Amino acid sequence: MCKTKMAVSASEPTPVSTRTRPTQSPRTRPTQSPRPTTITTASTSSDPSTSNTINYTTTTSSTLSNRTSLSNLRDSLSQNPNVYDISEIRTATNNFLSKRHSSSSSSSTACWRCDLRNNNTIIFQRKFRRKIEMSQLKEQLSVICRSNHSSVVKLLGASISGDYIYLVYEFIPGANLSNCLRNSKNPNFTVLSTWVSRMQVAADLAYGLDYIHNKTGLNISLVHNHIKSSSIIITEPSFNAKICHFGCAQLCGEADENEMMMKKKSKIGEITELDDDRSLKGSKELARSNSGIMQFEGVRGYMSPEYQATGIATQKSDVYAFGVVLLELLSGKEPYKYKYDKSRGDYMRESVIETARAAIGDRGGLRRWIDGRLKDSFPVEVAEKMTRVGLDCVEVDPDKRPDMGRVAGKISRWYLESRKWAEDLRFSDQITVSLAPR
Repeated sequence: MCKTKMAVSASEPTPVSTRTRPTQSPRTRPTQSPRPTTITTASTSSDPSTSNTINYTTTTSSTLSNRTSLSNLRDSLSQNPNVYDISEIRTATNNFLSKRHSSSSSSSTACWRCDLRNNNTIIFQRKFRRKIEMSQLKEQLSVICRSNHSSVVKLLGASISGDYIYLVYEFIPGANLSNCLRNSKNPNFTVLSTWVSRMQVAADLAYGLDYIHNKTGLNISLVHNHIKSSSIIITEPSFNAKICHFGCAQLCGEADENEMMMKKKSKIGEITELDDDRSLKGSKELARSNSGIMQFEGVRGYMSPEYQATGIATQKSDVYAFGVVLLELLSGKEPYKYKYDKSRGDYMRESVIETARAAIGDRGGLRRWIDGRLKDSFPVEVAEKMTRVGLDCVEVDPDKRPDMGRVAGKISRWYLESRKWAEDLRFSDQITVSLAPR
């Protein structure tokens, strides 16, 4: 009798039985618990694991259908960029009167750290290099904000006011790589005091730039155009590296090669080197009578030869700048520095590229060239390979520079070799040997 009741109960749909039989006997209620009522719940659940625990065809098909719809919903909603009204930016920055962020990744760009829509953000003010249609700008913003990588600071959204665009990024606590390598208050100290820590930074940067160039999965070719040691944040306390200003080149009109090529055929604007990221807006060099000619600004030491000649930012010019940063990371030296020449009685400009080439060509010169604060504790073979890759990246001919995918693969492998070297070194330090007289 009980068995028959269970069979009848199992065949009844749950919603209908509840509504059409209000006078159902309490005796039948316990028999409702074994019924597969989770089928209805599973069909509306977003958890893919539900289809693994309930072996019903209807549940699996419903889950797959909902998984697809949720994926479409995520693509259309959750990753949409924030298009901020300028009033929000003014309120967050106290009408731009708030104290500017002092440890920013770009000393020539106005930026503020503030809370915006319950997010800890940093806002950069940048000027448009060329006119961009609002529809095109929104499309580019939507595409760029869809990108996500652990080594790239995420762009949350933007706001536009006149000739300026305000780029809103997530705030990352830490210090820029330039300050980590060269502390003016204590030149003999660096937080990146081990070889493995520097290899980790190099691997993070390589993978981040490779992602920007090749792995975003977007239908546009992205160029960073702001790779330099001051645009790289070293996070606390893990000392991982994150690339700042992602998407700035596209959204500010710096990376449209077709537009730049047209200007090149007519007349190329003057290229101005910036010293230590400081703007030369007040300089006479920037005063030009032809307002239609576009100017290109770059940072001294990071501009590739073809960028200096044409003003066109490409992925190969990004690779050049990465090579300079890599040589900085290995040597601890600035891209350029001035050294007094006693024979000439004048200061001579010396680049980290020149000193790296000299170190590779001199037997034993590499040990003297690598940052002395590492206390000569590094695997020489890996250091030589890293230096050679850095020099490959700064080849004068852009076609001879490697793709960032190859560079990232090599550096990742050498990073693992460096970790093994460090572990072996730590193990050997723990071994003690006692020597007794014979």
